[in-house]
Amino acid sequence: MKILISGGGTGGHVFPAIAIADALKAKLPDAEFLFVGAAGKIEMEKVPAAGYKIIGLDIKGFKRSLSIDTVKTAIKAAKSMLRALSIVRSFKPNVAIGVGGYASGPTLKIASLLGIPTIIQEQNSFAGVTNKLLAKNAKKIFVAYDGMDKFFEADKIIKAGNPIRNNILKNDLTQEEAKKNLNIPTNHSVVLLMGGSLGARTINESMVFGHELVKRNEDTTFIWQVGKLYMDEFKEHSVSKLPNVKVVAFIEDMATVYAASDIIVSRAGALSISELAIVGKPTILIPSPNVAEDHQTHNALSLSSKNAAILIKDSEAKNILIEEVFNLLNDQSKRQTLSENLLKMAHPHAATTIAEEIINTLNVKR
Repeated sequence: MKILISGGGTGGHVFPAIAIADALKAKLPDAEFLFVGAAGKIEMEKVPAAGYKIIGLDIKGFKRSLSIDTVKTAIKAAKSMLRALSIVRSFKPNVAIGVGGYASGPTLKIASLLGIPTIIQEQNSFAGVTNKLLAKNAKKIFVAYDGMDKFFEADKIIKAGNPIRNNILKNDLTQEEAKKNLNIPTNHSVVLLMGGSLGARTINESMVFGHELVKRNEDTTFIWQVGKLYMDEFKEHSVSKLPNVKVVAFIEDMATVYAASDIIVSRAGALSISELAIVGKPTILIPSPNVAEDHQTHNALSLSSKNAAILIKDSEAKNILIEEVFNLLNDQSKRQTLSENLLKMAHPHAATTIAEEIINTLNVKR
């Protein structure tokens, strides 16, 4: 059994892809896997670290306006189609799985043209352009939200949730143990602010604006993930020097940080939301306005409409975020309600469900 998995560009695509591969490998130990990603993106580091082979395509997304850069991107896309053709013909997969992102477009298109069954996993509540284009020829489409029949054929859709990293699913650290591991006083409240691997300027600026509140509440520790893009800029701010603020560019051990936290502030990427539902901590979501089709707002609304998270608009966050954090810290009833409703939205067995359905769809003998 040969399994081709393609897509990436962000952790929101890559980590579900790895989780699906792990679940398939557990059920088909003799299967051979090959990932196809975008050269220079996060998958080129994370996939080999997870023990899988990956090939990178020289590809990137199109800009909506016509320019020299658009022409160059089109040339890269054509070359990527030829490269994908070579990869698929050489590997001869029994199935091709697309998780969204630039690389999944040419790879799954070629696989489909060669008669190879294709499977799609859509993480967001608002389907991405690539997946919408590939859906017509897909055998199955796995989704994480209700109402996805407005994008895909209803009889192909299986609601399975988004696959989550095993270290988060299987984390059994108590909050006290997690605080000790992070050198945080056990009597402190802990607030996690995370803006993704690159960071979120709005969340970072909110911390600077809320400096005085953070300073006055010295029994609250802030774990502030500023992102690789912003580390040099924000580590020099006075709020970063406060003893109750821990500034980091990136968090490797998310499981421990999640366990230590009382409140989490996050962008509304699909993977983040799925992980937060597993963790079940009271959450404030600040959707990024800089994503295609504003899909993070759609993701966040799917929670806030069910009183499972608080939604703050990006344009309002800088002035009110830290105040809202302390309002929530001081409202035990609200925190409990948010936590209970968020946990109801968790899909802890998503990867296993997807693996089982793929195996059944292909009639694979085990």
